[in-house]
Amino acid sequence: MFEKFKKNFPQLKDKWDEYTGYYKRIEVPAKSALLKEGEIARKAYLIEKGCIRVWFNHQGKDITFQFFFENEGVSSLESFRKNIPSYFTIETVEPCVLHWIRKNDFDRMINETIGIPELREQMMNVLLERQLHYMKHFLSFIKDTPAQRYVNLITDYPKIVQRIPQQYIASYLGITPVSLSRIRSRLAK
Repeated sequence: MFEKFKKNFPQLKDKWDEYTGYYKRIEVPAKSALLKEGEIARKAYLIEKGCIRVWFNHQGKDITFQFFFENEGVSSLESFRKNIPSYFTIETVEPCVLHWIRKNDFDRMINETIGIPELREQMMNVLLERQLHYMKHFLSFIKDTPAQRYVNLITDYPKIVQRIPQQYIASYLGITPVSLSRIRSRLAK
């Protein structure tokens, strides 16, 4: 799991055993909540295998707003960093193999490595990529039809369409599963 990171940051070779020792490997079944809306995030996760969705409850409905896959990290960043209740739930979609780290270990690692320009740049890129994803998704709700949102999803994120159940995709697109079925039928013609 950590081999990719080791190759990208050879200047940390003396610290790898310590840093990887902070992470605990777990196997989690599908549909397991790693964090519930309103709880305070005490862990951050790296995904070795599987898929995770992030969602919140709005008037009794699950609203999915992001998916995470292999080699991606996930946490409720605001909750994890600021010790405030999470705005959303983090839940496995598939059985997952995860590596989790406690906040105090994460903070120690960040404080020791923040002065390394390459690492700081990579962390900024991850955060900016997530922000860009949120902006594109938000703007799509303003300017695109549900059918166009689905076409964009197929084009930009085919992994989601291949691996995620239809009800979660419908929620992510802001439509009902029935509407998604109709859109898929029209596009198949």
